[in-house]
Amino acid sequence: MIDAAAAGALDRGEHGDPFAVLGPHREATGWVVRCLQHGADRVELIDAAGSPQAVAEPFPGSALFEARVAQAPATYRWRVRAGGVAREEQDPYRFPSPLGELDLHLIGEGNHLRLWEALGARPCTVEGVDGVHFAVWAPNARRVSVIGPFNGWDGRRHPMRRHPANGVWDLFLPGLGPGTPYKLELLGSDGQLLPHKADPLARRMEPAPGNASIVHASDHRWADDAWMSARAEASALDRPIAIYEVHAGSWRHYPDRRPQWRDLARDLVPYVRDLGYTHIELLPITEHPFDGSWGYQPLGMYAPTWRHGAPDDFKAFVDCAHRAGLGVIVDWVPAHFPRDEHGLARFDGTCLYEHADPRQGEHRDWGTLIYNFGRPEVANFLIASALWWIEEYHVDALRVDAVASMLYLDYSREDGDWVANVHGGNENLEAIAFMRRLNDAVHARGGVTMAEESTAWPMVSRPTWLGGLGYDFKWNMGWMHDTLAYMREDPVHRRWHHDRLTFGLLYAFSESFVLPLSHDEVVHGKGPLIDRMPGDRWQRLANLRLYYAFHYGFPGKKLLFMGGEFAQTREWHHDRALDWHLLDDPGHRGVQALVRDLNHLHAAERALHQGDCEAGGFEWVDCADRDQSVIAFLRRAHDRDDHVLVVCNFTPVPRHGYRLGVPALTRYRELLNSDAACYGGSGIGNLGESAAEPVPAHGHTASLRLTLPPLAALILAPSTRPDDREPPSATGGNGEPGR
Repeated sequence: MIDAAAAGALDRGEHGDPFAVLGPHREATGWVVRCLQHGADRVELIDAAGSPQAVAEPFPGSALFEARVAQAPATYRWRVRAGGVAREEQDPYRFPSPLGELDLHLIGEGNHLRLWEALGARPCTVEGVDGVHFAVWAPNARRVSVIGPFNGWDGRRHPMRRHPANGVWDLFLPGLGPGTPYKLELLGSDGQLLPHKADPLARRMEPAPGNASIVHASDHRWADDAWMSARAEASALDRPIAIYEVHAGSWRHYPDRRPQWRDLARDLVPYVRDLGYTHIELLPITEHPFDGSWGYQPLGMYAPTWRHGAPDDFKAFVDCAHRAGLGVIVDWVPAHFPRDEHGLARFDGTCLYEHADPRQGEHRDWGTLIYNFGRPEVANFLIASALWWIEEYHVDALRVDAVASMLYLDYSREDGDWVANVHGGNENLEAIAFMRRLNDAVHARGGVTMAEESTAWPMVSRPTWLGGLGYDFKWNMGWMHDTLAYMREDPVHRRWHHDRLTFGLLYAFSESFVLPLSHDEVVHGKGPLIDRMPGDRWQRLANLRLYYAFHYGFPGKKLLFMGGEFAQTREWHHDRALDWHLLDDPGHRGVQALVRDLNHLHAAERALHQGDCEAGGFEWVDCADRDQSVIAFLRRAHDRDDHVLVVCNFTPVPRHGYRLGVPALTRYRELLNSDAACYGGSGIGNLGESAAEPVPAHGHTASLRLTLPPLAALILAPSTRPDDREPPSATGGNGEPGR
């Protein structure tokens, strides 16, 4: 029996245990079946064939109806008449929860690494009936309801079942399917109705101002089995990795629409493959409310943004990239989230995902909220998100944003505005534990992780079992800043800044590095990379070509933001496409041709990538010629006899008869000359090769006498290869030697 208070609470949407009242219940004399039907004139209980079994009587002063039957109702439905219109519907409150005890146990522990199989909106079949199972973690809510067009967005219609042990609420709604928009309506612990919330595990979301979550089921059939098998067996450290970083919304514009994933599969993938890159890295593609955040303030950690198409369209893009031989990296943001009221902020009326103390829970710089990494369910939510992209979308690697802000409790804070850890230090011990667990979980599933980390925190890219954070790679922000500062200097002054070129080798192998020339370097008034280069137009282009060649010679994996490959001349803006018309100019085409040849050479020459992350892969020939602003070094493969010589002249003065020691008394071929005429250079060089002489220099018994072109780099290799490989023929990218 129920009393008026319970009926009234249901009627008002304040009852926290709807299954205690609604659906079938045994009584002393039989069974009672109850439903809540606002605005109904008549309600009948009918069987599977549609035959009436009982007329439901209204509970006085309430929208609650109850029907009494002698036998336990098996499959039944309700026939509801309202305003002269009749409808038949299944009763959600007759279905058991699809959540198993193991699911609930793992969620409570924070150990459900396939969280998407338990929470969110999942089309499924329960007791032979098709529908959607909704589940959400909201332990401090008094009531949670699913709302949508199927119930007039009325939170009183479909309150959910609460599992007290772990704070999960769930409900199976029969008759719904993919494409259904929905939101969550929560009554906070104080009894106040909260702003409607998007599902934290929504697989798809609609744009503002609606911000509804959308039920999604994938129909994509993958065709990248060969890629995925090879991915599981490969070691990232020894592979050539050259990354083309892309903002999907502004790479190219289309006349009638935002760029869609299928547009980018058709146009971007072959472009990147032709340029010889190995990976495409996408700025965050998780759902985010504000275009101007570039995706770095996400709200839908399981949903590809609506901006570029449906979730299966993104799968088709990844599939296309894999079949073209390209890996896909996505930027993933677990450091913070925005305050938008339909998101995670005060999700159940309390600081559930974020810290309650603003000294721990707010990013002062960005106006965002910080995840509470020490709460097991929050860490589980984030780690499962990472695995969702690796497993469900076949993404190959995650570039984890803003790692430094997670590591330090006093990150960008004044004294007195942060809370020390249990040992009195500024290290965020909970975030460290989270990251180690994250990286181990991603690695176990064949994925790679890269940290954007800008401090001297040790062992970022070392295994967790050695005490490291467990990332595969760390972005080398110091190298980027030092070398760009050097390139800004007029060549006449570069002799005084020579250490900015060489300093990076003091720590180059302390981590496994990616050398990024990223989007951060072409925004906020910094201008494009070409604007960092001094001199007249010819010298600026020559400086940029030299810098790119130096980039590819230096140990570390490579990354370049879109537009840099053809010397984009305007600062990047997320609303504006790249200036593709620049490729009508021979100078810009020359830069693009150089980047293409550098990528192909980088992949072909083992010495240019095998030793990227170990000291044995690099050897200075001469790092001390600051007066002439020349540096020279060797890159070595695992077979140390397999080597190349990289020589960079950072002045506009050609150097003739410049002697450099080399390991082999043989002929050295110019594999690449950034001053070749086909790149827009002057064509000065060594006629394609130079013979070593038995003249000791720089600790070697043999040496070369080279002509060093102005503002240019040479990459040379011995004609006799350790495995008798035919060396690449490119000296100017297309076989054109310098003079």
